[in-house]
Amino acid sequence: MANTIRIKRRASGGGAGAPASLANAELCFNEQTNVLYYGTGTGGAGGSATSVIAIGGSGAFATQAYVATAVAGVSVDLSGYAALAGASFTGNVVVGGNLTVNGTTTTINSTTLTTADKNIELAKGSTTDAAADGGGITIHAAADYTFNWVASTSAWTSSTHMDLAASKAYKIAGTNVLTATALGSGVTSSSLTSVGALASGSLAAGFTAVGVGQGGTGLTSAVSGLLKGNGSAYSAATAGTDYLDGNSTLDCGTF
Repeated sequence: MANTIRIKRRASGGGAGAPASLANAELCFNEQTNVLYYGTGTGGAGGSATSVIAIGGSGAFATQAYVATAVAGVSVDLSGYAALAGASFTGNVVVGGNLTVNGTTTTINSTTLTTADKNIELAKGSTTDAAADGGGITIHAAADYTFNWVASTSAWTSSTHMDLAASKAYKIAGTNVLTATALGSGVTSSSLTSVGALASGSLAAGFTAVGVGQGGTGLTSAVSGLLKGNGSAYSAATAGTDYLDGNSTLDCGTF
C-alpha cells in the first residue's frame, strides 16, 4: 500500500479563519473557505511560528486583509478570487474584466481621472426625483462649490457663477436666449423695471399706450394739430377754441 502524506486541514464542519497556531514552515488548508496558511518566523519555544499568514487558495484574499508588495508595472490577475478585502497595491493593477465595488465609499486619490465612457450615471437605481435630490458634483476649494439636482425646483442648481467663454451663448431648445451683448430674438416679453438709455428702436403696432402718470400721453392713435390736457388725459385741441389760428379774431370787448 502506498504511503499518503497530508498537510494539516480544517476538520469537517469547522469554521472559517486561520488556525490558532502553526509550527515554523508548517502548512494548513481550510477546506471551508479554500485558504492555504503558512507558519512564518520562529516564535520561540517548540519552534512555534511567529505568525500565521494566508498564502494561497481561491479564497485566500476573501477572508484575510492582504498587503501585496507589488513591483511597479506588474499586472495582477484577480479573476480567481471572489473578493479582495483590505488589499493594498504599490504598483499598477489591471483588471481584465468588469470591476464591481459594493462598499459604501469609493475614494480615488489619483491626480487625473480618465474614462472612455460617454455617459456617467449618478443615483443609479433611483425611481423618483426625490430619491435623486442633491445628486451632482461637489468641488472642495475655499468653499464647497456644487452643481446638483434639486428635486423641489426640478432643476440643476449651481452654487456659484456660470461663466461662458467668449462668443458663447445661453440657449433653450437650440435658440439663443442671452449672449454677452444681446437678448435673443425669441425673448419677446419680460418684467424689466428699468433700462438704460435707449439709443434707437421703435414701438410695434399694438404697443400699449404710456399713461399720463408715466410721462406719456395715453393716446393709442395719431392725432393732428396741437394736444390739450386736462390733468389726466390728452386729446386733440380745437382750433379757434383751444388756441388761436390764422382765422381767429381777437376782440378785446367794450367798457
